[in-house]
Amino acid sequence: MDETPSSHTSDAPSPEFVRQVRDALQHYYDLAHLQEHPLAPAPALNHDGSREMAGQRVRRILLDAIETLNPGDDIHFRAPHARQYNLLTLHYIERETIQEAAYKLGISPRQALRNLRQAEASVAAILYARDPTASAEPSGVQISSFGAEMARLSVQSCLTDIRTLLEAAATAVAPLAALRGITVRLGLPPDLMNLQTDPEVAEQVLVSALSRAVSHARAGNLDVELSPDGDEVVLRMHYAAEAKIADDAALNPAAEQFAARLRWTVTRVDGAEGFCTVVLRMRARCPTVLIVDDNEGLVSLLERYLTHQACHVLAAMTGREALDVLRTESPDAILLDIMMPGRSGWELLQDLRSDPRTADIPVIVCSVINEPDLASALGASVFLSKPVTKDDVLAALRQLDVV
Repeated sequence: MDETPSSHTSDAPSPEFVRQVRDALQHYYDLAHLQEHPLAPAPALNHDGSREMAGQRVRRILLDAIETLNPGDDIHFRAPHARQYNLLTLHYIERETIQEAAYKLGISPRQALRNLRQAEASVAAILYARDPTASAEPSGVQISSFGAEMARLSVQSCLTDIRTLLEAAATAVAPLAALRGITVRLGLPPDLMNLQTDPEVAEQVLVSALSRAVSHARAGNLDVELSPDGDEVVLRMHYAAEAKIADDAALNPAAEQFAARLRWTVTRVDGAEGFCTVVLRMRARCPTVLIVDDNEGLVSLLERYLTHQACHVLAAMTGREALDVLRTESPDAILLDIMMPGRSGWELLQDLRSDPRTADIPVIVCSVINEPDLASALGASVFLSKPVTKDDVLAALRQLDVV
């Protein structure tokens, strides 16, 4: 008999907890079932203040856990250590049968089922590590890791005045500056300097940059200037550096990865007489991608891929919804499914190409219907055959110079 969560005392989740996770994955698209599920957490507020449904939150934490198993962009789709992630995605998110998923991964259905059960246990272990009270009392369990935290991070971009973030960062490092006898002098322009970025992640990068500069500087002034430069905003920090610095990196390792996620770049230039300048270049806007697909799980997965690349993502489930979005938005690219209710993707593609407002927006057709020549003839820029991988999507967007 399976143990119950309350009686389980090992470092791993109980068999009952693994069963609950499997049940939630099997009902991923059944919100009514997930709403009353044992994994359903307490109600929470979204960023905009609206209350998140319990079922939606179960979906989100499941997708977060699955994405933690993502082996990375450079791993081949059929690589054995990518199998758990791909099976979870193909079977539960893209609704492929075990047989279909096995065929695409080049393994037998029996092997696919064994690996899927292992993958479900891995998801349960990830959820348990994040909240051990869901299964048993922890005993030496690693509650979090840097890799897991980075995998969970989604860049939620919005229009942000970078001056406000820089002032907040300066306030955060003020006690350290005072201890070291350093005066931080901010040179901020009077007008708004809006960036399309994630304010929480961006602020942590700025705090790290200022903190490192304060730690490296001799007593005196640290001059910080903010200025526009084309489609970027440039932050320059100028100071007299200590004679010997054990670690002269401009950002701490976590902030370096945050900056890369935002597609910001940082350089440190050593000048004459011990003076140093750190330059942080911040993109004023991030690319916008419209996903048009009626598969909600695939849309969520693609959205995660793209927000990790600092893209602003819009979504539409039908051609009509897409046209409504395009009345007010002008995305840098459109990912378009073909098989949708109502108007097909082929019809929508023709609508897009016949309208002067949308005629020049690059369209990437993603479909199980393998018709690349037809897609090209109707004006698509790229054709991708489903199932698509993260590498496929990112390569197509790089080809179009979107990311």
